[in-house]
Amino acid sequence: MEETLKQQPAACIRVVLFGPESTGKTTLSKQLARHYNSVWVPEYAREYLQNKWNNERKTCEPKDLLPIAIGQMRSENELAQKTNTVLICDTDLLETKVYSEAYYSGICDSILEKYALENRYDLYFLTYIDTPWEADDLRDKPEEREHMFRAFEEALIVNKKPYVILKGDKHDRLNDAIAHIDKILKKQY
Repeated sequence: MEETLKQQPAACIRVVLFGPESTGKTTLSKQLARHYNSVWVPEYAREYLQNKWNNERKTCEPKDLLPIAIGQMRSENELAQKTNTVLICDTDLLETKVYSEAYYSGICDSILEKYALENRYDLYFLTYIDTPWEADDLRDKPEEREHMFRAFEEALIVNKKPYVILKGDKHDRLNDAIAHIDKILKKQY
């Protein structure tokens, strides 16, 4: 199982959209992939949990987190082979770890935690909560966005992950993200 959570080498830089639900991560992921003519890795948890909700009317449980993590890394590893510039990740295992700890009394599966900390990304974009809340079948805690934002930022700080906070409207966030990615690309090439 551990090999399925391990990040495979690839000839691209990797950036992660990271933060609370309904903060524009997917929208920005798609915009960045389009801008760089590259690929983006969708959030596997959304597909997995939407299917679970549609079929069972159940929400996420601790037993779901490893299958979600495995699906996320399978997608990331496959898509990382399809670009040599930048891979845009709409989440990562560290985000799953933060949610696990927030929702399940501070508990995270040890294998998930190991790879959440070992897998490497060139930059995290921490999305701020200044976007309007959009409800759906899976989003459940609009009143806790500020608390979750702090939890996500704390995880980045404690684990010494490189990050930038993105604020503002879609246009401002996109331009800010592009400027930061361009700096990394200039150093790489």
